[in-house]
Amino acid sequence: MKRHALHAGLAALTLIAGLLTAAPPAAAATTTFPFAATADSYVSSSSPNANFNGTNSLAVGAAPTRISYLQFTVTRLVDPVSTARLRLHVQNTANAPSPNGGTAQEAGTGWSESTLTYANRPAPVGAPLASLATVRANTWYELDVTSAVTGNGLVAFALSSTNPDGAFYDSRESGTYAPMLVITTGPPQTGDNVLLNAGDISACSTTGATQTAQIVAREPGTVMAGGDLTDSGTAAQLADCYDPTWGQFKDRTKPILGNHDYISSTTAKPTFDYFGAVLPPGKGYYSFDKAGWHIVVLNTNCSRVGGCQAGSPQEKWLRADLAAHPNRCTLAQYHHPLFSSGGRESSAVRPLFQALYDAGAEIVINGHNHQYERFAPQNPAGVAEPDRGIREWVVGTGGRPLMSTFPAPAANSQVKNGTTFGVLKLTLSTNAYSWQFLPVAGKTFTDSGTGTCH
Repeated sequence: MKRHALHAGLAALTLIAGLLTAAPPAAAATTTFPFAATADSYVSSSSPNANFNGTNSLAVGAAPTRISYLQFTVTRLVDPVSTARLRLHVQNTANAPSPNGGTAQEAGTGWSESTLTYANRPAPVGAPLASLATVRANTWYELDVTSAVTGNGLVAFALSSTNPDGAFYDSRESGTYAPMLVITTGPPQTGDNVLLNAGDISACSTTGATQTAQIVAREPGTVMAGGDLTDSGTAAQLADCYDPTWGQFKDRTKPILGNHDYISSTTAKPTFDYFGAVLPPGKGYYSFDKAGWHIVVLNTNCSRVGGCQAGSPQEKWLRADLAAHPNRCTLAQYHHPLFSSGGRESSAVRPLFQALYDAGAEIVINGHNHQYERFAPQNPAGVAEPDRGIREWVVGTGGRPLMSTFPAPAANSQVKNGTTFGVLKLTLSTNAYSWQFLPVAGKTFTDSGTGTCH
């Protein structure tokens, strides 16, 4: 009898221990509420008594003075507001791009879009909430207006610009491109356990990096800039194209080097200089810890760092680093993928993948192909191993022109998309992780799920 009682007690203790060591419960969830504008129009000093509601445009500018007004009816909120973002779409007009997209302020709500004029316009309330720099045609932009949204009820905004080269946005009558107020409720997110991943970022001739930067701007977390940061790695491109977009987040960025970062310089000196001490000089491979995970950044421009083969300086460093950090959960990020359906995979990185596999790593994230692809856990030979394999992502969706086709279907590929710019958000927890692909405004493709560490 005592033996049975002892066995039952041990079983109960084992069950309790298992529950205690399992992944912790997720933090209280946030909820997102999108609200369409209930009224919007603009006014112009050149026609102080005119109403422009019939134009289907929202204009800002300084010659003449043009101010846009938007009003939203906020309902159904129960929890406190954590973020509020005013989302606007630039029309395809002859004056785009505009060097100044405007500044948002709170405005009074006692106006009607059918009677609003410059002469009877409500005065802005309080300090400026947020501003837009250069805006381009056919592109979504967001302004953080959180401080003006405290709960349910009417809220209105005025958008104005001091630049004579005005900007034009779609009004609520445009349907798909109508203004939106996107409110998130719930506990504030600190981002201490979040990685935001995308590579192939800034092509100076396209607006993709501007769009994905809007995602990063609203998401707290460490930014993993996954290589090919500019067209050819020049100091001018970093200053003119990367810095105004993803360069806004330089203080929370962990950069990865891609092949384009070496085009203008065989040593990638401009990129090393731009990021400073975060990139070990001449190497570009390093590691850090976050939320109980060990994160490894590798440089797969193999010929620039003495090779990636077994016994190379980087491969030896990697094995030593992994041995010195026997964390239960390990993630690696580098530019060139070992597996891809996009036809640009690199067998040269297999020894690095092997070292990660030998150490029990969970995740590898790559770029190079301007696409999104997620693989099932697999070993270095490409054989599926659900219980031990590494899950690989290709996230080359940071802004460079996308590659819509997948000419070389790869085994174990689970999800593919080649038409959507976006950012992979990884949320790390003890012994587990979750992922979500965040598309740019106006796009609907996404991908999400959870996984556990080996």
